[in-house]
Amino acid sequence: MTDQHGASAAAPPHFSTAYKAWLLLLLVAVYACSFLDRIVVAVLGQAIKNDLGLSDFQIGMVGGFSFALFFTIASIPLGRVAERFHRVRLISFCVVAWSVFATFCGLSQNFWQLMLCRCGVGIGEAGSTPAAHSLIADHFPPERRATALATYALGVPIGTLIAAFAGGWLAQSFGWRATFIYLGVPGVALGALTWLTMREPPRGMSEKTAAATAAAVGKVPPLSAVIRRMWSTHTIRNMVLATAVGAIALQGINMFIPMYLSRVFGMSLAKAGFTFGLVIGVGGFIGIALGGIIADWLSPKDQRWYAWVPGWATLLAVPIATFAFVQNDSALATGAIFLYAVLTLCWNGPTFSTIHRMVDPRMRASSSAIMMTVMTLIGHGLGPPLIGFLSDRFVAKAFTAGSYKALCLTGAAAPAPGSELANMCIQASAAGIRSSMLCFVAILIVAGILYLRAARTYQAEWRMQSACA
Repeated sequence: MTDQHGASAAAPPHFSTAYKAWLLLLLVAVYACSFLDRIVVAVLGQAIKNDLGLSDFQIGMVGGFSFALFFTIASIPLGRVAERFHRVRLISFCVVAWSVFATFCGLSQNFWQLMLCRCGVGIGEAGSTPAAHSLIADHFPPERRATALATYALGVPIGTLIAAFAGGWLAQSFGWRATFIYLGVPGVALGALTWLTMREPPRGMSEKTAAATAAAVGKVPPLSAVIRRMWSTHTIRNMVLATAVGAIALQGINMFIPMYLSRVFGMSLAKAGFTFGLVIGVGGFIGIALGGIIADWLSPKDQRWYAWVPGWATLLAVPIATFAFVQNDSALATGAIFLYAVLTLCWNGPTFSTIHRMVDPRMRASSSAIMMTVMTLIGHGLGPPLIGFLSDRFVAKAFTAGSYKALCLTGAAAPAPGSELANMCIQASAAGIRSSMLCFVAILIVAGILYLRAARTYQAEWRMQSACA
């Protein structure tokens, strides 16, 4: 990687609209690839659980904590690398790295091997989004960034769709191990395409003022200065906290939706994956797109819409999600989960756009890395393991025939299908995961309130930052 200062001096001052569209499309594909490798554990969770004899807590650790811990460790250092060096090459390296570790997951023979491979996936994915956010901010002006960042975030539902549809079908046809390998290999080709077709832009290319442009190409502020700016800006602080708290609920609930559909409604692995893809993938696609578009559309009238949109959407999702997880009708539950996905994923574009508006251009990759670190460590790190832990406790309580772990194991010790004991195991499993889902819905109330608190200071702090720039 070469120093960015030199690259910027030789870069053209303007990129065509067609190139910007290609850049955004390719970054969406990269993000989709990362989320595919991240979310496929949710689709394969029941198959992994059965094959390796894992508890819900261990599935949560594999899907959440192991990934989140090493994502967190690597995110800020790689974000600082993105401030100083060639961002396109950094993204290319990271795509290849996480794809290789994703294929290794398919070779894992036990819980600890799978945990280590998921750690590698987390390290690889940590370097992609901060660099991508910085690139997007350099190509799109402030009034279009929420839409551009929301477009980039569409990689989340696209990756979810691919993981759900392809992952469910591949797992049912070839097994969960082959699924990891098949879905990991294409990322290597995507990394090469990124290296060959994307160019490094001048820092601050899209800024509106000479002062902002000068700050973009100036000295990189120390990490402590970025942290102080984010913490001292009440709007950013509340939106980061809101996103982190909301991520506990989102990551926990979303991780277990395929398993919920299987246990409560008796769906097959392929059908649960397909349904998961529809409700979270398509619903998330709509929610992310609408969040950015609506915030950019309404912001000229009042800048506080960047906080109001995610705040009110999150609060509205609470009764809808509650309705979803008390339903015994699969169609009603699926429809409500779809609406929940639309509403809870409105936060992305407005939140990152706000952060980038209120920090200096040379702080953007670092601020995104800090945001992703907090969100991943708290949300992804705590959400899936905690909801799995609660599920195990509720299942054990609901099972009245003795020890659930001893009597409901898979393999040779499993009760005969259709027997009274097997039915009791199924009912306890369904009751446990339903109760844990409902507990997590309540967390969204706190997230919604924090977003609305951010709106109180938005106008004043936005004017202050605009005046300084």
